[in-house]
Amino acid sequence: MKNENLYKYILGIADNSLILGQRLGELCGHGPSLETDIACTNISLDLFGQVRSYYQYASKVAGDGRTEDDIAMLRKEREYVNVLLVEQPNTDFAYTMARQFLFDMYHMLFLNELQKSKDVTLSAIANKCIKEVSYHLRFSSDWIKRLGDGTEISHQKMQDAIDGLWTYTDELFHQTEADKQMVEEGIGVDVIKLKETYYTKVSELLHEASLKTPESKYFQKGGKQGVHTEHLGYLLSDLQYMQRTYPNMEW
Repeated sequence: MKNENLYKYILGIADNSLILGQRLGELCGHGPSLETDIACTNISLDLFGQVRSYYQYASKVAGDGRTEDDIAMLRKEREYVNVLLVEQPNTDFAYTMARQFLFDMYHMLFLNELQKSKDVTLSAIANKCIKEVSYHLRFSSDWIKRLGDGTEISHQKMQDAIDGLWTYTDELFHQTEADKQMVEEGIGVDVIKLKETYYTKVSELLHEASLKTPESKYFQKGGKQGVHTEHLGYLLSDLQYMQRTYPNMEW
C-alpha cells in the first residue's frame, strides 16, 4: 500500500471513537435519567459520525476496494488499534463518565492540533469534529464535578473510577511508527507534546470536583499494537454480529 502509514494513522484515530461510541451505545435505555440517557446516546452518534468520515478517507487511501463498512466491521480483534481506555466496560455511571472525561480531554487537545495538519482531509474532519467534542468534554466535566462534589457515595464512586482508569491514560501519548512518520511529514499530531497540558487540565478539574489526582505511576498499554483487554472481544462480538451474520450490509 502506497500510503500505508497514513492508513494506519487514520485507524489509530478512528478506532478510539468507534469503540467508545459502541460503549456509550450500550447505555441507550439504561441511563440514570431520560435526559442523560439521550445525551449519552447523542454523544455515541457523534462519535460514529466522526468514525465514518475517517473510515471513508481510510478506504480511499487504501485504494484496494475495501469499504468503510469492511474497515469498521470485518477486522479481527488484533487489527483494532484503539487505546485500552476506551474499551473498558460501563461498570457504573461514575466509571462511564470518568472514562469519557479522561478521553474527552485528550480528544479535545488532539483535534485542536489536528486542525493544523498538512493533510487537508484530516484537517477538515478535525475542524468539524472539534465542535462536537467541545460539548462532549463539557458534558463529562460537569458530571465529574457533580458526582465528585456530591454525596459521600457519589464522591467515593467517582474517586474509585478515576483511580481505576488512571492506569490507561499514559497510552494516549505513546507513538507508533506510523504516528512518528506522520508527525515528520507534518500530517500527524505529536501527542507527546500534549501530555503535560493534559495532566495539568485533568488535575485542575479533579481538584475542582474535590477529587484526588492518582499518584500511581503504573500504566498499562498495548491497544495501539493490537494487544487488548478481554473486554474488546465481547464488544466486537456485539458490534460485528449483524455484518457477519448478514454479509454486505451497509450502515
